[in-house]
Amino acid sequence: MSKHLRRALDQLRIDLLGQFADVEQMVQLSVRSLVERRRDIADQVIEADTKIDMTDIRIEEECLKLLALHQPVAEDLRWVVTVIKVNDELERMADLACNIAERAKSLDLYPLFPVPDELSSMVTNALEMVRDSVDAFVQGNAVRATEVIKQDEQVDEQNRIVIDLLEDLMLEDKDYIIPAMHCFSAARLLEQIADIAESLAEEVIYMSEGEIVRHQHGDIQLPRSKRQKSSSSMDSEDPNEY
Repeated sequence: MSKHLRRALDQLRIDLLGQFADVEQMVQLSVRSLVERRRDIADQVIEADTKIDMTDIRIEEECLKLLALHQPVAEDLRWVVTVIKVNDELERMADLACNIAERAKSLDLYPLFPVPDELSSMVTNALEMVRDSVDAFVQGNAVRATEVIKQDEQVDEQNRIVIDLLEDLMLEDKDYIIPAMHCFSAARLLEQIADIAESLAEEVIYMSEGEIVRHQHGDIQLPRSKRQKSSSSMDSEDPNEY
């Protein structure tokens, strides 16, 4: 590999990890604004989206330039392709965080509306999926990525429970209909964020193992040697390396 290609790949990794950090913070703040009904935090999330959009464009341009000038092959090519996909997913996740912040601002107008406690559990699990998918990418860890994919079913089930509870609240009191719809929308957005975390995990498996696992989650089975290698990397990999 040429020195110029290595330098370009290293810079691309730095830029993408910075985008990861910014988007993860946006998601965390958006759900905080929802749970605590903090309009000021919601506004902070919405304002942060401009930076995410600009970085999204820059990373895509860097990838296209790298492909045109250096024509990477094998693992390097696979990595650049993964970056393009992951970059797009991160921008979508940031947009969803902004939408949650908007719902938080709307819900703030109904201080007496009882937000279901189950929504907090859904928030916790969705955020865990986001963090784990980031860790899996940093470590190139297919085993951890597979665990993220498995977690999505739990978030889907929690979303169904929250929807049922909100429907009961709307039947109980017609004044709850509007805030319940805002809360319903927020829960749906959280479920979509979890879906994106799942997609990021799928890209990690492709990046590290060269396997496309979309639409075949029930059949994911890494070779034993790769499971051991990925598992050991959880302890040996130094995130600061990236």
